[in-house]
Amino acid sequence: MKRPTIADIATRAGVSKVAVSYALNGQPGVSAATRARIMAIADEIGWRPNSAARALNGARANCVGLALCRPARVLGVEPFFMELISGIEGVLADRSYALLLQVVAGHRQESEVYRHWWGESRIDGVFLVDLHHADPRVTELERLGMPAVVIGHPSESGSLPAVWSDDGEAVRETVEYLLALGHRRIARVAGLPELVHTKVRDQAFAEACEGVAEHVTMHTDYTGEEGARATRRLLSSPARPTAIVYDNDIMAVAGLSVAQEMRVEVPRDLSLVAWDDSPLAQVVRPPLTALTRDIPAYGGHAAERLLALIAGDDVPAFEDRAPVLTPRGSTGPSPT
Repeated sequence: MKRPTIADIATRAGVSKVAVSYALNGQPGVSAATRARIMAIADEIGWRPNSAARALNGARANCVGLALCRPARVLGVEPFFMELISGIEGVLADRSYALLLQVVAGHRQESEVYRHWWGESRIDGVFLVDLHHADPRVTELERLGMPAVVIGHPSESGSLPAVWSDDGEAVRETVEYLLALGHRRIARVAGLPELVHTKVRDQAFAEACEGVAEHVTMHTDYTGEEGARATRRLLSSPARPTAIVYDNDIMAVAGLSVAQEMRVEVPRDLSLVAWDDSPLAQVVRPPLTALTRDIPAYGGHAAERLLALIAGDDVPAFEDRAPVLTPRGSTGPSPT
């Protein structure tokens, strides 16, 4: 079946294509009765404006973009991005905006995607996630002059407005909690080391443990496989930690499985803390102590600011609420 066209409407209405164009674009030149008949036929046959043609006329695309430099297999099981996108979509849908999503292999490809989207007028703006130090994508978006909102720390967002939360505060709260439980050997299974938010967490963790607890950080790719591998190494070491903090809940659940496999009882022998409190962290046994935040609201705040930026408003950086610790059954007093 072919897409309905203005010619189809003109044939059904018995008028010229020019008359149909006038009616659909709200221009004078047709009677009220003819306009009503044309609009009714357009609705009946499912006609919609051609976004490419509208873009050529300088109209907005009513679409924003999100390119993710993560393996597609990770996104399929990563609760954070699914919840973030749901929050973004909730705001966009209310404004009749669409989200164009693409998974890319690297930053160079991501920048090419932005150039194509912007040059073809397919989008009105983009979200930028997973910031790196001196991120070339920031420079590229500034050069293009495309409306863009960074979901990440403002220290590396350049002139682009950022929506962020204080990961360092959340790390400090977690370490203080574990110290109060008597833990003095604390490990962290972290995400990708080149990400800005990983570096913020690394620094906060090292500073919070300095002089009061032995500490080690192992970096991974956020997958359950890597989380499990890191946990096995930690639990096999002579100075086995009594507490482990994970940078996402997928790795924390994998770590819990490894502890059970190695007959390390949680929380009697080992305490576990997950970052991001998805349902996954709550359905395992014992349920995981987690750093909780409203991720859909986080995405919604970013979407609101991107739409405001597209509308021409001045949009400053916005600090969202920091994650807060939610204790559950996976943490307890240190065994030593």
